[in-house]
Amino acid sequence: MEKQQIPNGTLILIMGILSIIGCCCYGIPGLIFGIVAIILAGKASKLYMEAPESYSGYGNVKAGKIMGIIGIVLSVLMVAYIIWIISFFGMETLQDEQLMQEKMQELLGQ
Repeated sequence: MEKQQIPNGTLILIMGILSIIGCCCYGIPGLIFGIVAIILAGKASKLYMEAPESYSGYGNVKAGKIMGIIGIVLSVLMVAYIIWIISFFGMETLQDEQLMQEKMQELLGQ
């Protein structure tokens, strides 16, 4: 019997890669892609474990799942950093360039 590609193996890998890249876009896309990669990887892993001799390409699933986890961690850190920046400076300061420069000078002690 010929082995067939595991369903969504390549998609899981792509979602894992996009989750790492998406963490740079304020973290939200990274969270979405990472969660999708992990959910799809869980389903594909369950399918593979039922009949491992029937499927190939499980390496893509494992790599995509690992990258999805890394992407989620980085995205959570990015979201936490953005929340900290907003709470530390305030939205008004972030929207006003002059006020932001004054705040930065205060921080640097000048």
